[in-house]
Amino acid sequence: MNPLSAPASKPWYREPWPWFLISLPATAVIAGLTTVWIAATSADGLVVGDYYKAGLAINQTLARDDAARALALTATLKNEDGALTLTLSGRLPAYPDQLGLTLAHPTRQGMDQTLALSHAGSGHYRTSSLPTLPAGKWHAQLSDAAATWRLSGVLYTPFSQSVTLTTDAESTVQSKGH
Repeated sequence: MNPLSAPASKPWYREPWPWFLISLPATAVIAGLTTVWIAATSADGLVVGDYYKAGLAINQTLARDDAARALALTATLKNEDGALTLTLSGRLPAYPDQLGLTLAHPTRQGMDQTLALSHAGSGHYRTSSLPTLPAGKWHAQLSDAAATWRLSGVLYTPFSQSVTLTTDAESTVQSKGH
């Protein structure tokens, strides 16, 4: 045995340290590619193209809320046998033939639903069927066909109990317990 001979060294790929050092940037690259994939496949749809026009529309929306408040309008929504029923009350001179109900998802614009409710007499309205909505929070807006007034509120799905929409935003929230 020669005392001056060097100890036998392993090839680099059999050592743990090079693999550890390679794993750090490899992890960053994988996380970056995952982030790009998530961003490309799930557009949020929350950006408004023309902020000025959207700002001007707020005044019209507030006027519609004031009109509903002046008429003392309230609406109660119920799910009855897969169809949505609505009872509208207030100081309306005549009940509209049709109402529009928009159910807007808070973060996914592509999931929004617009329903037409037909007058069934004495302030009662009905849809032919209630679309299947994913579980969670939904913003509801009810208005007449001429868009002269608006009621809004929040409901939670699955839609198992009645929800009341009024002009007072705090009283429109349905309890989370089903």
